Amino acid sequence: MRPEYAYFEHAQDILEATISLIQSGQRCALVASLSIEGGAAREVGSLAVIAQTGTMTGYLSNGCIDRDIMQHGLNAIETRQVKHIRYGTGSPYMDLKLPCGGALELVIDPEPNLNMLCAALETLHGRDLATLSFAPEAGLVPSGQGGFQFQYAPKPALVVAGRGAILRTTASLAASMDFELHVASPDEDDITSLSGLRPKSTHRMTTPNAPLKLPIDAHTAVLLLFHDHEWEHTLLINTASAQPFFIGALGSRKTQEIRLQRLLEAGLDLKLCSTIQGPIGLVPSLCNASLIAISALAEVTSKLPPAQVRLL
Repeated sequence: MRPEYAYFEHAQDILEATISLIQSGQRCALVASLSIEGGAAREVGSLAVIAQTGTMTGYLSNGCIDRDIMQHGLNAIETRQVKHIRYGTGSPYMDLKLPCGGALELVIDPEPNLNMLCAALETLHGRDLATLSFAPEAGLVPSGQGGFQFQYAPKPALVVAGRGAILRTTASLAASMDFELHVASPDEDDITSLSGLRPKSTHRMTTPNAPLKLPIDAHTAVLLLFHDHEWEHTLLINTASAQPFFIGALGSRKTQEIRLQRLLEAGLDLKLCSTIQGPIGLVPSLCNASLIAISALAEVTSKLPPAQVRLL
């Protein structure tokens, strides 16, 4: 569950907010960054939505021009005219400086196509790549018909399996980082304690060798957070075979050696064994649940697929 003070950043969140506004009968304007020169707080293709009430979900800068973007958005809603705006180098708005230098070009569409938005969101919910196209003078257009076409990856997912303090702390931190969260544990108390995070799925592990169907794809990372390692053997075999972008397991270097040897003896391919990281975390030998969680999630973050948004 995201903290109330957090900014929405992922395209999936912006699409959900935009669709909700349109379906509730509220006017809104969808904003997309078309190009960036120099440094920037957000990546090209980033989205935001401005409601006619004067609220903005998402952001395009680190606060230096977002208020002005909102005013342009409200104006676009009122006039029903698409706006194509440039800030920074070459901009007519010379009083609005970009502290990082360079330039930002964006389009504001006051009447975004609901069907296109719903189709893109459905694709992301299906854990596949979605494409949106924007024409500078027309806003959101059918894919392939705009000057700028962006591909959006599904929200990164994290499966955490384990028990106790490290599991609970890691799950809480991951939720605040806006991972799509999935939780597995043999302990009902752990699962119950994490229900307030509203994980996408929860899985009660009954015995160490019971098969467990976890939602894993190329946009998913897996962290196994067990001190009693008999719970992880079967889980590691099935998880490694699903090929998430990262898989790591708690334990010492000696534990990792024993773990991999057992997996090889069980018939797991050497190449798949090599994808299992351990000890997890960028900082070794930590003995504090919060610090272990931060270290492990920092390593996961360092292995994220190259780009969540890509210009085609």
